[in-house]
Amino acid sequence: MSLSADEYKQQGNAAFSAKEYDNAIDLFTKAIEVSETPNHVLYSNRSATYSSMKKFAEALKDAEECTKINPTWSKGYNRKGAAHFGLGNLDEAEAAYKKALELDANNKAAQDGLDQVRRTQESRSSQPDMGLSKLFADPNLIENLKKNPKTAELMKDPTLVAKLINYKANPQAIGTDLFSDPRLMTIMATLMGVDLNMPDLSNSNSMPKEPTTNESTTSNETPKEPEAKQTSEPVNEPTTQEPEPMEVDEEDKSKAEADLAKAEGNKAYKAHEFDEAIAKYNKAWELHKDITYLNNRSAAEFEKGDYETAINTLNEAVEQGRDLRADYKIIAKSFARMGNSYYKLNDLHKAIEFYQKSLTEHRTADILTKLRTTEKELKTKEADEYISPEKAEEARLQGKEYFTKADWPKAVEAYTEMIKRAPEDARGYSNRAAALAKLMSFPSAIEDCDKAIKKDPNFIRAYIRKANAQIAVKEFSAALETLDEARTKDAATNNGANTKEIDQLYYKASSQRFQPAEGNETPEQVYQRAMKDPEVQRIMQDPVIQSILSQAQSDPAALQEHMKNPEVFKKIQTLIAAGIIQTGRR
Repeated sequence: MSLSADEYKQQGNAAFSAKEYDNAIDLFTKAIEVSETPNHVLYSNRSATYSSMKKFAEALKDAEECTKINPTWSKGYNRKGAAHFGLGNLDEAEAAYKKALELDANNKAAQDGLDQVRRTQESRSSQPDMGLSKLFADPNLIENLKKNPKTAELMKDPTLVAKLINYKANPQAIGTDLFSDPRLMTIMATLMGVDLNMPDLSNSNSMPKEPTTNESTTSNETPKEPEAKQTSEPVNEPTTQEPEPMEVDEEDKSKAEADLAKAEGNKAYKAHEFDEAIAKYNKAWELHKDITYLNNRSAAEFEKGDYETAINTLNEAVEQGRDLRADYKIIAKSFARMGNSYYKLNDLHKAIEFYQKSLTEHRTADILTKLRTTEKELKTKEADEYISPEKAEEARLQGKEYFTKADWPKAVEAYTEMIKRAPEDARGYSNRAAALAKLMSFPSAIEDCDKAIKKDPNFIRAYIRKANAQIAVKEFSAALETLDEARTKDAATNNGANTKEIDQLYYKASSQRFQPAEGNETPEQVYQRAMKDPEVQRIMQDPVIQSILSQAQSDPAALQEHMKNPEVFKKIQTLIAAGIIQTGRR
Protein backbone atom coordinates (compact mmCIF):
# COMPACT_ATOMS: atom_id res chain seq x y z
CA MET A 1 0.00 0.00 0.00
CA SER A 2 1.37 3.40 -0.96
CA LEU A 3 2.37 5.71 1.87
CA SER A 4 1.27 9.33 2.23
CA ALA A 5 3.55 12.26 1.45
CA ASP A 6 3.97 12.97 5.15
CA GLU A 7 4.95 9.36 5.88
CA TYR A 8 7.52 9.36 3.08
CA LYS A 9 8.80 12.70 4.40
CA GLN A 10 9.24 11.34 7.92
CA GLN A 11 11.16 8.33 6.60
CA GLY A 12 13.29 10.64 4.47
CA ASN A 13 14.11 12.77 7.50
CA ALA A 14 15.16 9.69 9.43
CA ALA A 15 17.37 8.55 6.54
CA PHE A 16 18.93 12.01 6.32
CA SER A 17 19.73 11.99 10.05
CA ALA A 18 21.36 8.59 9.60
CA LYS A 19 23.38 10.04 6.69
CA GLU A 20 21.74 7.57 4.30
CA TYR A 21 21.54 10.24 1.63
CA ASP A 22 20.69 8.07 -1.39
CA ASN A 23 17.77 6.57 0.52
CA ALA A 24 16.70 10.02 1.70
CA ILE A 25 16.67 11.32 -1.89
CA ASP A 26 14.51 8.39 -2.96
CA LEU A 27 12.03 8.92 -0.10
CA PHE A 28 11.74 12.69 -0.60
CA THR A 29 11.20 12.09 -4.32
CA LYS A 30 8.35 9.69 -3.55
CA ALA A 31 6.88 12.22 -1.14
CA ILE A 32 6.94 14.87 -3.88
CA GLU A 33 5.28 12.47 -6.33
CA VAL A 34 2.36 11.53 -4.06
CA SER A 35 1.81 14.98 -2.55
CA GLU A 36 -1.62 16.30 -3.52
CA THR A 37 -0.28 19.85 -3.87
CA PRO A 38 3.27 21.17 -4.43
CA ASN A 39 5.03 21.18 -1.06
CA HIS A 40 7.93 23.61 -0.60
CA VAL A 41 9.28 21.77 2.47
CA LEU A 42 9.76 18.55 0.47
CA TYR A 43 11.88 20.35 -2.14
CA SER A 44 13.79 22.09 0.65
CA ASN A 45 14.58 18.78 2.33
CA ARG A 46 15.72 17.17 -0.90
CA SER A 47 17.86 20.23 -1.67
CA ALA A 48 19.57 19.89 1.72
CA THR A 49 20.25 16.22 1.00
CA TYR A 50 21.78 17.02 -2.37
CA SER A 51 23.99 19.64 -0.70
CA SER A 52 25.17 17.03 1.78
CA MET A 53 26.10 14.84 -1.19
CA LYS A 54 27.97 17.79 -2.79
CA LYS A 55 25.51 17.68 -5.69
CA PHE A 56 25.05 21.42 -5.67
CA ALA A 57 23.52 21.74 -9.14
CA GLU A 58 20.66 19.42 -8.12
CA ALA A 59 20.44 21.19 -4.76
CA LEU A 60 20.05 24.55 -6.50
CA LYS A 61 17.32 23.25 -8.80
CA ASP A 62 15.26 22.03 -5.83
CA ALA A 63 15.93 25.23 -3.88
CA GLU A 64 14.63 27.30 -6.77
CA GLU A 65 11.50 25.14 -6.95
CA CYS A 66 11.06 25.58 -3.20
CA THR A 67 11.14 29.39 -3.42
CA LYS A 68 8.90 29.30 -6.47
CA ILE A 69 6.22 27.42 -4.53
CA ASN A 70 6.54 29.64 -1.45
CA PRO A 71 8.41 32.88 -2.20
CA THR A 72 7.80 34.22 1.33
CA TRP A 73 9.48 31.35 3.17
CA SER A 74 12.92 32.51 4.25
CA LYS A 75 14.48 29.09 4.68
CA GLY A 76 14.02 28.31 1.01
CA TYR A 77 16.55 31.06 0.30
CA ASN A 78 18.92 29.43 2.80
CA ARG A 79 18.89 26.43 0.49
CA LYS A 80 19.59 28.62 -2.54
CA GLY A 81 22.44 30.30 -0.72
CA ALA A 82 24.00 26.97 0.30
CA ALA A 83 23.72 25.57 -3.24
CA HIS A 84 25.20 28.69 -4.84
CA PHE A 85 28.01 28.71 -2.29
CA GLY A 86 28.82 25.09 -3.08
CA LEU A 87 28.95 25.95 -6.78
CA GLY A 88 31.26 28.89 -6.06
CA ASN A 89 28.64 31.48 -7.05
CA LEU A 90 29.45 33.82 -4.19
CA ASP A 91 27.49 36.81 -5.46
CA GLU A 92 24.36 34.69 -5.97
CA ALA A 93 24.83 33.06 -2.58
CA GLU A 94 25.11 36.48 -0.96
CA ALA A 95 21.91 37.67 -2.66
CA ALA A 96 20.03 34.56 -1.55
CA TYR A 97 21.07 34.90 2.09
CA LYS A 98 20.18 38.60 2.06
CA LYS A 99 16.72 37.75 0.73
CA ALA A 100 16.28 35.21 3.54
CA LEU A 101 17.15 37.87 6.11
CA GLU A 102 14.74 40.33 4.51
CA LEU A 103 11.95 37.82 5.09
CA ASP A 104 13.12 36.77 8.56
CA ALA A 105 15.63 38.95 10.38
CA ASN A 106 16.02 36.21 13.03
CA ASN A 107 17.12 33.57 10.52
CA LYS A 108 20.43 32.62 12.15
CA ALA A 109 21.35 30.09 9.46
CA ALA A 110 21.02 32.80 6.82
CA GLN A 111 23.18 35.19 8.85
CA ASP A 112 25.86 32.53 9.35
CA GLY A 113 25.79 31.71 5.64
CA LEU A 114 26.09 35.35 4.68
CA ASP A 115 29.07 35.80 7.04
CA GLN A 116 30.75 32.79 5.48
CA VAL A 117 30.21 34.09 1.97
CA ARG A 118 31.70 37.46 2.89
CA ARG A 119 34.75 35.88 4.52
CA THR A 120 35.32 33.84 1.38
CA GLN A 121 34.94 36.94 -0.80
CA GLU A 122 37.45 38.85 1.32
CA SER A 123 39.88 35.94 1.26
CA ARG A 124 39.60 35.67 -2.49
CA SER A 125 40.17 39.38 -3.09
CA SER A 126 43.19 39.52 -0.73
CA GLN A 127 45.10 36.79 -2.55
CA PRO A 128 46.61 37.18 -6.05
CA ASP A 129 45.29 34.48 -8.34
CA MET A 130 47.34 35.22 -11.48
CA GLY A 131 44.20 35.26 -13.58
CA LEU A 132 42.92 31.92 -12.25
CA SER A 133 39.57 33.41 -11.17
CA LYS A 134 38.80 34.42 -14.72
CA LEU A 135 40.03 31.07 -16.01
CA PHE A 136 37.75 29.04 -13.74
CA ALA A 137 34.81 31.46 -13.99
CA ASP A 138 34.03 30.21 -17.50
CA PRO A 139 30.53 28.65 -17.23
CA ASN A 140 31.47 26.22 -20.05
CA LEU A 141 34.67 25.11 -18.35
CA ILE A 142 33.63 21.53 -17.59
CA GLU A 143 31.94 20.96 -20.95
CA ASN A 144 34.97 22.26 -22.84
CA LEU A 145 37.28 19.97 -20.91
CA LYS A 146 35.00 16.99 -21.60
CA LYS A 147 35.20 17.72 -25.32
CA ASN A 148 38.98 18.19 -25.43
CA PRO A 149 40.79 14.96 -26.46
CA LYS A 150 43.58 15.64 -23.96
CA THR A 151 41.21 15.89 -20.99
CA ALA A 152 38.06 14.01 -22.00
CA GLU A 153 39.07 10.81 -20.22
CA LEU A 154 40.14 12.67 -17.10
CA MET A 155 36.71 14.33 -16.81
CA LYS A 156 35.07 10.96 -16.28
CA ASP A 157 36.33 11.07 -12.69
CA PRO A 158 33.56 12.77 -10.61
CA THR A 159 35.94 13.66 -7.77
CA LEU A 160 38.17 15.56 -10.18
CA VAL A 161 35.17 17.37 -11.67
CA ALA A 162 34.01 18.36 -8.17
CA LYS A 163 37.49 19.66 -7.41
CA LEU A 164 37.48 21.84 -10.53
CA ILE A 165 34.07 23.24 -9.59
CA ASN A 166 35.40 24.16 -6.14
CA TYR A 167 38.35 25.99 -7.70
CA LYS A 168 35.77 28.35 -9.20
CA ALA A 169 35.16 29.77 -5.72
CA ASN A 170 38.75 29.43 -4.50
CA PRO A 171 41.21 29.28 -7.44
CA GLN A 172 44.16 29.78 -5.08
CA ALA A 173 43.59 26.27 -3.71
CA ILE A 174 44.98 24.77 -6.90
CA GLY A 175 48.44 25.88 -5.78
CA THR A 176 48.66 23.12 -3.16
CA ASP A 177 47.17 20.46 -5.46
CA LEU A 178 48.94 21.20 -8.72
CA PHE A 179 52.11 19.24 -8.07
CA SER A 180 50.46 16.38 -6.21
CA ASP A 181 48.04 15.54 -9.02
CA PRO A 182 49.62 15.37 -12.51
CA ARG A 183 46.13 15.49 -14.04
CA LEU A 184 45.83 19.12 -12.95
CA MET A 185 49.01 19.97 -14.88
CA THR A 186 47.41 18.55 -18.01
CA ILE A 187 44.19 20.47 -17.40
CA MET A 188 46.01 23.76 -16.68
CA ALA A 189 48.13 23.37 -19.78
CA THR A 190 45.00 22.72 -21.83
CA LEU A 191 43.22 25.76 -20.39
CA MET A 192 46.21 28.04 -20.93
CA GLY A 193 47.05 26.68 -24.38
CA VAL A 194 50.53 25.61 -23.29
CA ASP A 195 52.22 22.43 -24.56
CA LEU A 196 54.25 21.05 -21.69
CA ASN A 197 55.30 18.02 -23.76
CA MET A 198 53.71 15.86 -21.11
CA PRO A 199 52.47 12.41 -21.95
CA ASP A 200 48.81 12.16 -22.87
CA LEU A 201 47.07 10.95 -19.71
CA SER A 202 43.73 10.61 -21.36
CA ASN A 203 44.38 6.98 -22.27
CA SER A 204 46.17 6.05 -19.06
CA ASN A 205 44.70 3.07 -17.31
CA SER A 206 45.92 4.18 -13.91
CA MET A 207 45.04 7.44 -12.30
CA PRO A 208 47.06 8.99 -9.50
CA LYS A 209 45.51 8.34 -6.11
CA GLU A 210 43.59 11.29 -4.69
CA PRO A 211 45.13 13.01 -1.67
CA THR A 212 43.47 11.91 1.54
CA THR A 213 44.36 14.84 3.78
CA ASN A 214 43.58 18.55 3.75
CA GLU A 215 41.21 18.18 0.80
CA SER A 216 38.86 21.11 0.58
CA THR A 217 36.26 19.08 -1.32
CA THR A 218 35.81 16.53 1.43
CA SER A 219 35.79 18.79 4.44
CA ASN A 220 32.57 18.84 6.43
CA GLU A 221 33.70 21.43 8.93
CA THR A 222 32.20 24.88 8.95
CA PRO A 223 34.71 27.20 7.29
CA LYS A 224 36.51 29.64 9.55
CA GLU A 225 38.04 32.96 8.67
CA PRO A 226 41.75 32.39 7.77
CA GLU A 227 44.35 33.95 9.97
CA ALA A 228 46.54 36.62 8.40
CA LYS A 229 49.80 35.25 6.97
CA GLN A 230 53.05 37.01 6.23
CA THR A 231 53.79 34.87 3.18
CA SER A 232 52.20 34.75 -0.23
CA GLU A 233 51.24 31.10 0.19
CA PRO A 234 47.72 30.63 -1.15
CA VAL A 235 45.01 30.05 1.43
CA ASN A 236 43.49 26.58 1.12
CA GLU A 237 40.00 27.60 2.20
CA PRO A 238 37.08 25.16 2.08
CA THR A 239 34.36 26.10 -0.35
CA THR A 240 31.57 23.84 0.90
CA GLN A 241 29.14 24.55 3.64
CA GLU A 242 27.64 22.14 6.17
CA PRO A 243 23.91 22.14 5.37
CA GLU A 244 21.60 23.33 8.09
CA PRO A 245 19.23 20.77 9.65
CA MET A 246 16.08 19.66 7.85
CA GLU A 247 12.77 21.43 8.12
CA VAL A 248 10.01 19.08 9.26
CA ASP A 249 6.48 20.01 10.31
CA GLU A 250 7.24 23.68 9.78
CA GLU A 251 10.90 23.27 10.49
CA ASP A 252 11.27 21.82 13.92
CA LYS A 253 14.92 20.85 13.65
CA SER A 254 14.58 17.93 16.06
CA LYS A 255 11.84 16.17 14.08
CA ALA A 256 14.26 13.90 12.25
CA GLU A 257 15.81 12.76 15.54
CA ALA A 258 12.34 12.23 16.95
CA ASP A 259 11.43 10.05 13.99
CA LEU A 260 14.54 7.97 14.58
CA ALA A 261 13.45 7.45 18.19
CA LYS A 262 9.98 6.56 16.96
CA ALA A 263 11.41 4.00 14.52
CA GLU A 264 13.35 2.42 17.39
CA GLY A 265 10.15 2.41 19.43
CA ASN A 266 8.28 0.68 16.63
CA LYS A 267 10.98 -1.98 16.47
CA ALA A 268 10.74 -2.57 20.23
CA TYR A 269 6.92 -2.64 20.01
CA LYS A 270 6.99 -5.35 17.35
CA ALA A 271 9.37 -7.34 19.56
CA HIS A 272 6.87 -6.98 22.44
CA GLU A 273 9.44 -4.99 24.41
CA PHE A 274 6.82 -2.49 25.48
CA ASP A 275 8.75 -0.71 28.23
CA GLU A 276 11.57 -0.03 25.79
CA ALA A 277 9.05 1.13 23.18
CA ILE A 278 7.44 3.52 25.69
CA ALA A 279 10.86 4.99 26.53
CA LYS A 280 11.62 5.59 22.85
CA TYR A 281 8.23 7.17 22.18
CA ASN A 282 8.74 9.40 25.22
CA LYS A 283 12.09 10.48 23.79
CA ALA A 284 10.46 11.25 20.44
CA TRP A 285 7.76 13.35 22.15
CA GLU A 286 10.38 15.28 24.14
CA LEU A 287 12.31 16.02 20.96
CA HIS A 288 9.32 17.09 18.91
CA LYS A 289 5.65 17.72 19.70
CA ASP A 290 3.82 15.39 17.34
CA ILE A 291 0.89 13.56 18.94
CA THR A 292 1.60 10.51 16.78
CA TYR A 293 4.32 9.69 19.31
CA LEU A 294 1.77 9.87 22.13
CA ASN A 295 -0.63 7.67 20.20
CA ASN A 296 2.16 5.14 19.71
CA ARG A 297 3.08 5.30 23.40
CA SER A 298 -0.54 4.61 24.34
CA ALA A 299 -0.53 1.56 22.04
CA ALA A 300 2.44 0.13 23.98
CA GLU A 301 0.73 0.91 27.30
CA PHE A 302 -2.43 -0.76 25.99
CA GLU A 303 -0.53 -3.92 25.09
CA LYS A 304 0.95 -3.97 28.59
CA GLY A 305 -2.59 -3.98 29.95
CA ASP A 306 -2.08 -0.56 31.54
CA TYR A 307 -5.35 0.82 30.20
CA GLU A 308 -5.72 3.72 32.67
CA THR A 309 -2.27 5.02 31.76
CA ALA A 310 -3.08 4.65 28.07
CA ILE A 311 -6.23 6.74 28.56
CA ASN A 312 -4.24 9.47 30.34
CA THR A 313 -1.71 9.49 27.50
CA LEU A 314 -4.48 9.75 24.90
CA ASN A 315 -6.19 12.58 26.79
CA GLU A 316 -2.90 14.43 26.62
CA ALA A 317 -2.63 13.62 22.92
CA VAL A 318 -6.06 15.11 22.21
CA GLU A 319 -5.41 18.20 24.33
CA GLN A 320 -2.00 18.82 22.78
CA GLY A 321 -3.33 17.95 19.33
CA ARG A 322 -5.95 20.70 19.54
CA ASP A 323 -3.29 23.24 20.48
CA LEU A 324 -0.95 22.00 17.73
CA ARG A 325 -3.78 21.89 15.18
CA ALA A 326 -3.03 18.25 14.49
CA ASP A 327 -4.68 16.42 11.61
CA TYR A 328 -8.24 15.42 12.57
CA LYS A 329 -7.47 11.86 11.44
CA ILE A 330 -4.74 11.55 14.07
CA ILE A 331 -7.04 12.90 16.77
CA ALA A 332 -9.67 10.40 15.60
CA LYS A 333 -7.14 7.64 16.27
CA SER A 334 -6.60 8.98 19.79
CA PHE A 335 -10.33 8.85 20.50
CA ALA A 336 -10.62 5.37 18.98
CA ARG A 337 -7.83 4.03 21.19
CA MET A 338 -9.50 5.59 24.21
CA GLY A 339 -12.61 3.67 23.22
CA ASN A 340 -10.58 0.46 22.99
CA SER A 341 -9.07 1.08 26.43
CA TYR A 342 -12.45 1.70 28.05
CA TYR A 343 -13.76 -1.43 26.36
CA LYS A 344 -10.97 -3.43 27.98
CA LEU A 345 -11.94 -1.88 31.31
CA ASN A 346 -15.50 -3.12 30.65
CA ASP A 347 -16.83 0.44 30.68
CA LEU A 348 -18.99 0.05 27.59
CA HIS A 349 -20.73 3.42 28.02
CA LYS A 350 -17.38 5.23 27.86
CA ALA A 351 -16.18 3.05 25.02
CA ILE A 352 -19.26 4.00 22.99
CA GLU A 353 -18.77 7.68 23.85
CA PHE A 354 -15.22 7.75 22.52
CA TYR A 355 -15.98 5.65 19.44
CA GLN A 356 -18.62 8.25 18.62
CA LYS A 357 -16.10 11.06 19.17
CA SER A 358 -13.66 9.31 16.86
CA LEU A 359 -16.31 9.05 14.14
CA THR A 360 -17.11 12.73 14.58
CA GLU A 361 -13.47 13.55 13.77
CA HIS A 362 -13.10 11.03 10.94
CA ARG A 363 -15.58 8.34 9.90
CA THR A 364 -14.09 4.90 9.22
CA ALA A 365 -15.75 1.53 8.69
CA ASP A 366 -13.60 -0.14 11.35
CA ILE A 367 -14.60 2.20 14.17
CA LEU A 368 -18.22 2.24 13.04
CA THR A 369 -18.27 -1.56 13.31
CA LYS A 370 -16.74 -1.37 16.80
CA LEU A 371 -19.39 1.15 17.82
CA ARG A 372 -22.27 -0.98 16.57
CA THR A 373 -20.85 -4.13 18.17
CA THR A 374 -20.29 -2.39 21.52
CA GLU A 375 -23.78 -0.88 21.49
CA LYS A 376 -25.27 -4.31 20.88
CA GLU A 377 -23.13 -5.83 23.61
CA LEU A 378 -24.15 -3.09 26.05
CA LYS A 379 -27.81 -3.66 25.28
CA THR A 380 -27.43 -7.38 25.96
CA LYS A 381 -25.46 -6.75 29.13
CA GLU A 382 -28.03 -4.32 30.49
CA ALA A 383 -30.85 -6.71 29.64
CA ASP A 384 -29.08 -9.56 31.43
CA GLU A 385 -28.49 -7.40 34.49
CA TYR A 386 -32.20 -6.47 34.51
CA ILE A 387 -33.47 -10.04 34.69
CA SER A 388 -35.34 -10.89 37.88
CA PRO A 389 -37.94 -13.70 38.15
CA GLU A 390 -39.43 -12.13 41.27
CA LYS A 391 -39.89 -8.74 39.60
CA ALA A 392 -41.28 -10.49 36.51
CA GLU A 393 -44.03 -12.17 38.58
CA GLU A 394 -44.91 -8.83 40.16
CA ALA A 395 -45.24 -7.30 36.70
CA ARG A 396 -47.40 -10.23 35.49
CA LEU A 397 -49.86 -9.86 38.34
CA GLN A 398 -49.98 -6.12 37.80
CA GLY A 399 -50.65 -6.64 34.09
CA LYS A 400 -53.44 -9.08 34.90
CA GLU A 401 -55.03 -6.51 37.19
CA TYR A 402 -54.90 -3.81 34.49
CA PHE A 403 -56.29 -6.27 31.92
CA THR A 404 -59.21 -7.12 34.19
CA LYS A 405 -59.95 -3.42 34.55
CA ALA A 406 -59.81 -3.03 30.75
CA ASP A 407 -56.87 -0.64 31.06
CA TRP A 408 -55.18 -2.07 27.97
CA PRO A 409 -52.29 0.47 27.66
CA LYS A 410 -51.28 -0.09 31.29
CA ALA A 411 -51.57 -3.83 30.75
CA VAL A 412 -49.21 -3.63 27.75
CA GLU A 413 -46.78 -1.60 29.84
CA ALA A 414 -46.85 -4.10 32.70
CA TYR A 415 -46.42 -7.12 30.43
CA THR A 416 -43.53 -5.36 28.69
CA GLU A 417 -41.84 -5.01 32.08
CA MET A 418 -42.48 -8.70 32.67
CA ILE A 419 -40.76 -9.55 29.38
CA LYS A 420 -37.71 -7.47 30.34
CA ARG A 421 -37.50 -9.14 33.72
CA ALA A 422 -38.04 -12.66 32.31
CA PRO A 423 -37.33 -12.65 28.56
CA GLU A 424 -37.50 -16.46 28.31
CA ASP A 425 -41.03 -16.72 29.78
CA ALA A 426 -43.49 -17.22 26.91
CA ARG A 427 -46.41 -16.02 29.03
CA GLY A 428 -45.18 -12.42 28.93
CA TYR A 429 -45.36 -12.26 25.14
CA SER A 430 -48.70 -14.09 24.98
CA ASN A 431 -50.30 -11.88 27.62
CA ARG A 432 -49.05 -8.74 25.93
CA ALA A 433 -50.47 -10.04 22.63
CA ALA A 434 -53.89 -10.30 24.26
CA ALA A 435 -53.68 -6.70 25.46
CA LEU A 436 -52.46 -5.50 22.07
CA ALA A 437 -55.38 -7.25 20.36
CA LYS A 438 -57.75 -5.32 22.60
CA LEU A 439 -56.06 -2.15 21.33
CA MET A 440 -56.67 -3.38 17.73
CA SER A 441 -52.89 -3.65 17.22
CA PHE A 442 -53.18 -7.04 15.52
CA PRO A 443 -49.84 -7.17 13.60
CA SER A 444 -47.97 -6.50 16.86
CA ALA A 445 -50.12 -9.12 18.61
CA ILE A 446 -49.25 -11.69 15.93
CA GLU A 447 -45.55 -10.82 16.33
CA ASP A 448 -45.72 -11.32 20.10
CA CYS A 449 -47.49 -14.67 19.64
CA ASP A 450 -44.72 -15.82 17.32
CA LYS A 451 -42.14 -14.91 20.00
CA ALA A 452 -44.13 -16.82 22.62
CA ILE A 453 -44.34 -19.88 20.35
CA LYS A 454 -40.60 -19.67 19.70
CA LYS A 455 -39.94 -19.62 23.46
CA ASP A 456 -42.42 -22.49 24.09
CA PRO A 457 -43.65 -24.41 20.99
CA ASN A 458 -46.26 -26.26 23.12
CA PHE A 459 -47.88 -23.08 24.48
CA ILE A 460 -51.35 -23.63 22.94
CA ARG A 461 -52.78 -20.33 24.21
CA ALA A 462 -50.25 -18.44 22.02
CA TYR A 463 -51.48 -20.33 18.90
CA ILE A 464 -55.13 -19.52 19.69
CA ARG A 465 -54.39 -15.82 20.24
CA LYS A 466 -52.40 -15.71 17.05
CA ALA A 467 -55.26 -17.26 15.04
CA ASN A 468 -57.72 -14.76 16.51
CA ALA A 469 -55.49 -11.86 15.42
CA GLN A 470 -55.05 -13.37 11.95
CA ILE A 471 -58.82 -13.70 11.52
CA ALA A 472 -59.19 -10.07 12.61
CA VAL A 473 -56.92 -8.93 9.79
CA LYS A 474 -58.64 -11.35 7.37
CA GLU A 475 -55.62 -13.63 7.00
CA PHE A 476 -57.92 -16.63 6.98
CA SER A 477 -55.65 -19.08 5.24
CA ALA A 478 -52.82 -18.28 7.67
CA ALA A 479 -55.23 -18.58 10.61
CA LEU A 480 -56.31 -22.08 9.44
CA GLU A 481 -52.65 -23.14 9.24
CA THR A 482 -52.05 -21.80 12.77
CA LEU A 483 -55.09 -23.72 14.05
CA ASP A 484 -53.98 -26.93 12.33
CA GLU A 485 -50.65 -26.65 14.11
CA ALA A 486 -52.41 -25.87 17.41
CA ARG A 487 -54.65 -28.98 17.05
CA THR A 488 -51.60 -31.19 16.48
CA LYS A 489 -49.70 -29.75 19.48
CA ASP A 490 -52.80 -29.92 21.69
CA ALA A 491 -53.40 -33.56 20.88
CA ALA A 492 -49.78 -34.46 21.61
CA THR A 493 -49.33 -32.54 24.87
CA ASN A 494 -52.79 -31.83 26.35
CA ASN A 495 -54.90 -34.81 25.19
CA GLY A 496 -56.94 -32.44 23.04
CA ALA A 497 -58.03 -30.25 25.94
CA ASN A 498 -58.39 -27.23 23.65
CA THR A 499 -60.03 -29.07 20.72
CA LYS A 500 -63.44 -27.42 21.08
CA GLU A 501 -62.02 -23.87 21.07
CA ILE A 502 -59.76 -24.68 18.16
CA ASP A 503 -62.65 -26.16 16.14
CA GLN A 504 -64.81 -23.09 16.77
CA LEU A 505 -62.08 -20.79 15.51
CA TYR A 506 -61.53 -23.09 12.54
CA TYR A 507 -65.21 -22.86 11.56
CA LYS A 508 -65.14 -19.09 12.03
CA ALA A 509 -62.10 -18.69 9.79
CA SER A 510 -63.49 -21.05 7.17
CA SER A 511 -66.94 -19.45 7.06
CA GLN A 512 -65.62 -15.91 6.87
CA ARG A 513 -62.91 -16.76 4.42
CA PHE A 514 -65.01 -16.48 1.29
CA GLN A 515 -67.84 -14.26 2.51
CA PRO A 516 -68.64 -11.32 0.21
CA ALA A 517 -66.56 -8.32 1.10
CA GLU A 518 -68.07 -5.06 2.17
CA GLY A 519 -69.54 -3.18 -0.76
CA ASN A 520 -72.02 -5.85 -1.95
CA GLU A 521 -69.50 -8.08 -3.76
CA THR A 522 -71.28 -10.20 -6.42
CA PRO A 523 -71.10 -14.03 -6.40
CA GLU A 524 -68.99 -13.90 -9.52
CA GLN A 525 -66.53 -11.55 -7.81
CA VAL A 526 -66.42 -13.81 -4.74
CA TYR A 527 -65.72 -16.76 -7.05
CA GLN A 528 -62.90 -14.93 -8.82
CA ARG A 529 -61.37 -13.93 -5.46
CA ALA A 530 -61.64 -17.49 -4.22
CA MET A 531 -59.86 -18.82 -7.30
CA LYS A 532 -56.94 -16.49 -6.52
CA ASP A 533 -56.60 -17.88 -3.00
CA PRO A 534 -53.26 -19.78 -2.71
CA GLU A 535 -54.80 -22.72 -0.82
CA VAL A 536 -57.70 -23.04 -3.28
CA GLN A 537 -55.21 -23.05 -6.14
CA ARG A 538 -53.17 -25.82 -4.48
CA ILE A 539 -56.30 -27.91 -3.92
CA MET A 540 -57.50 -27.45 -7.49
CA GLN A 541 -54.11 -28.55 -8.79
CA ASP A 542 -54.09 -31.70 -6.65
CA PRO A 543 -54.49 -34.69 -9.06
CA VAL A 544 -56.44 -36.69 -6.43
CA ILE A 545 -58.97 -33.90 -5.95
CA GLN A 546 -59.24 -33.42 -9.71
CA SER A 547 -60.07 -37.12 -10.08
CA ILE A 548 -62.64 -36.99 -7.25
CA LEU A 549 -64.36 -33.93 -8.71
CA SER A 550 -64.49 -35.52 -12.13
CA GLN A 551 -66.03 -38.70 -10.69
CA ALA A 552 -68.54 -36.71 -8.62
CA GLN A 553 -69.96 -35.10 -11.74
CA SER A 554 -71.32 -38.47 -12.86
CA ASP A 555 -71.72 -40.07 -9.43
CA PRO A 556 -72.47 -37.52 -6.67
CA ALA A 557 -72.65 -40.32 -4.09
CA ALA A 558 -68.97 -41.08 -4.71
CA LEU A 559 -68.09 -37.67 -3.28
CA GLN A 560 -69.62 -38.58 0.08
CA GLU A 561 -67.58 -41.74 0.16
CA HIS A 562 -64.31 -39.89 -0.48
CA MET A 563 -65.10 -37.35 2.24
CA LYS A 564 -64.65 -40.04 4.84
CA ASN A 565 -60.94 -39.40 4.39
CA PRO A 566 -60.03 -36.49 6.82
CA GLU A 567 -57.62 -34.87 4.39
CA VAL A 568 -60.05 -35.07 1.50
CA PHE A 569 -62.86 -33.83 3.75
CA LYS A 570 -60.82 -30.76 4.71
CA LYS A 571 -60.05 -29.90 1.10
CA ILE A 572 -63.62 -30.47 -0.09
CA GLN A 573 -64.93 -28.28 2.73
CA THR A 574 -62.55 -25.53 1.63
CA LEU A 575 -63.86 -25.75 -1.94
CA ILE A 576 -67.47 -25.71 -0.69
CA ALA A 577 -66.73 -22.62 1.46
CA ALA A 578 -65.13 -20.96 -1.54
CA GLY A 579 -68.18 -21.69 -3.70
CA ILE A 580 -66.21 -23.89 -6.08
CA ILE A 581 -68.46 -26.86 -5.19
CA GLN A 582 -72.12 -25.94 -5.02
CA THR A 583 -74.25 -27.87 -2.52
CA GLY A 584 -77.30 -25.67 -2.99
CA ARG A 585 -78.05 -21.99 -3.36
CA ARG A 586 -76.45 -19.83 -0.77
